[in-house]
Amino acid sequence: MDRQSAWALLCEYTQTEGLRKHGLAVETVMRHFARKLGEDEDVWGITGLLHDFDYERWPTAEGHPSEGNRILKERGYPDDVTTAIMGHADYSGVPRETPMAKTLFAVDELTGFVTAVALVRPNKSIFEVEPPSVRKKMKDKAFARQVSRADIINGAAQLGVDLDAHIAEVIAALRANADALGLAGTA
Repeated sequence: MDRQSAWALLCEYTQTEGLRKHGLAVETVMRHFARKLGEDEDVWGITGLLHDFDYERWPTAEGHPSEGNRILKERGYPDDVTTAIMGHADYSGVPRETPMAKTLFAVDELTGFVTAVALVRPNKSIFEVEPPSVRKKMKDKAFARQVSRADIINGAAQLGVDLDAHIAEVIAALRANADALGLAGTA
């Protein structure tokens, strides 16, 4: 399991730039939390990178992430990775028992939401985003309506952290890789 192979797998199954960037963003945030918790950055990062790699081909609850999980197992990805990826979809019924699995669930929707908040800023910059602005946008049901606010709130709760502090951590992680994620801004 290496980063280059994981990236190739993502690109094989994911054609849209937006979904690839989402994988990169979740990878960035997972690496941030792995460093913070003294965990293996590569394992956590690859898990984040690949969590939605199958979504374009199997965008339903019946297909995602179970089809991708089957592919990952066939390619020799370890159980901790495949279990965490299954658990990021609440509807899978797979419990989140490890710190990696809980973190993946806690950052997936939030990373997408914070990215959306950054992209509606005048300069399209993550450096213009703060936790209060994310919380305010969470109240606007029309904004990024596909993002589950309940998953964002439950993810922080399952980690046992304050939601505003969790949002701040995700923002900090995205800022550290803003150029690669297209979030550095236009100004």
